[in-house]
Amino acid sequence: MSQNLKTLTSFRLRSPSETERSLINKVKAGHPLSGLFENLRNVFKLDELGLEIAIIALPALLALASDPLASLVDTAFVGHIGPVELGAVGVSISIFNLVSKMFNLPLLNVTTSFVAEDASDKEIVTEFSLEPSPPDMEGLLSMEALNGNEEHWKAPEARPNEKPSLPSVSSALVLGTFLGLGEAFILTFLAGPILTLMGVDALSPMRQPAAQYLMVRAIGAPAVVVALAIQGVFRGFKDTKTPLYATMAGNVVNVILDPILIFTLKLGVSGAAIATIISQYIIVGLLLWVLAQKVTLLPPRMEDLRLGRFLKSGGYLLLRTMAILLVMTLATSMAARQGAIQMAGHQICLQVWLAASLLSDSIALAGQAIIATAFAKCEYKRVKEASFRILQIGFVFGVFIAVLLGATMPAFSRVFSTDVDVLHIIKGLIPFVALTQPINSLAFVFDGLHYGASDFAFAAYSMILIAIPPTAFLLVMPHFWGLLAVWVGLTLVMVLRMGVGFFRIGTATGPWSFLTENDAEHAFVLS
Repeated sequence: MSQNLKTLTSFRLRSPSETERSLINKVKAGHPLSGLFENLRNVFKLDELGLEIAIIALPALLALASDPLASLVDTAFVGHIGPVELGAVGVSISIFNLVSKMFNLPLLNVTTSFVAEDASDKEIVTEFSLEPSPPDMEGLLSMEALNGNEEHWKAPEARPNEKPSLPSVSSALVLGTFLGLGEAFILTFLAGPILTLMGVDALSPMRQPAAQYLMVRAIGAPAVVVALAIQGVFRGFKDTKTPLYATMAGNVVNVILDPILIFTLKLGVSGAAIATIISQYIIVGLLLWVLAQKVTLLPPRMEDLRLGRFLKSGGYLLLRTMAILLVMTLATSMAARQGAIQMAGHQICLQVWLAASLLSDSIALAGQAIIATAFAKCEYKRVKEASFRILQIGFVFGVFIAVLLGATMPAFSRVFSTDVDVLHIIKGLIPFVALTQPINSLAFVFDGLHYGASDFAFAAYSMILIAIPPTAFLLVMPHFWGLLAVWVGLTLVMVLRMGVGFFRIGTATGPWSFLTENDAEHAFVLS
């Protein structure tokens, strides 16, 4: 034992010697973005990294796609009630989507990054391995270690039959609960003013069913927020299968209950809302049950929560989301001013444009989870490899989607409308919808990289600056160029988002400063 301690105490950190530093300086680091053009033939190779990306991204893609599909089924059932009810539910769903994007998505993204960091510290991986952590210096040099009590070397969370406690998990659940209750209160008691703000005044025939649907759906707000927070936890564990299974189970229940509650029990739009909230509580119940088997949901002491960290980073992402929504809302508003035909064509193209981003979001999620874990372990080579592989995959898929949309959208658009004038508008916008897909894909992937590196402040402030030029453009140019200017403005904001991502990594600033360091230098850090 004494010999082992002698060896361990002789372990030290040192800088490279002058001779070693001289050798290092002969190896010049390439440009920070040079890795983007390396190993292009291996973009889709199922090596260890490629397989990890696929395991995370594919279930995430299916989960992301399941919610829009369930919404389409809801819309189809409500559409059989009547056009007024369909319009009313459409407005209410838009309000829920707006609230979700503004408040819930920041919590989801922050949770993913922080849980990935905490899980790597406690050696919790995709399969929730609870293998003992290696003994640290303090444990080895303690009196218990000298007495040969190896059990003391194990971290508390690693002891057999004891579930680990991660502050990030508990913090996400607490914040999600309070945020959900707040959203429920607002949607219940401020439904009238919100609907008026959305253009559904007291005289509108949609007012009563919209308010009815909105207030019933408000009951499910806590379930929605907590479920998203738990999805962020599982994503941090690189487990996207569990959220997929839970979401699919809830959506199946929703589809089964819709016709029963809407038509058999004759509850109308309230029946549609009740079916939805039942499915949401089933989803959150399943996720909580599985999570409780793996980790401690609440810490022994409430002071162990790291709410300040969540609120600070979440606040940054809230600002970022508000800036994005400002541009998107302004674009929709300016399109509506062009007339009903132009607005119909714009809305169809916009939905296709946004739906095509689902694949990119799943790729970005894989990048976020992988590099958050690698950053936490200071595995910078892993960060570099994963970041550039994700960017390469994102670009290739963006090109694929562009070709696919360009070839199929002229015929596919007839599914949404048979009006000749609307189809003419869509035909003119197809180049924007298709050709911007590689740009959009890279922009979304860069978002994932920013979040994985916990670069939340840069992501927020850069988005606020990015929003200024397209906002000014959208306020002025649609008066001269019409709907064309709206799509130029949307393209401009995505180009700027992509450009800022390249700038951050290309200048090797913030968390990406390691890209200017030689790998050889790290080889001499430990000896």
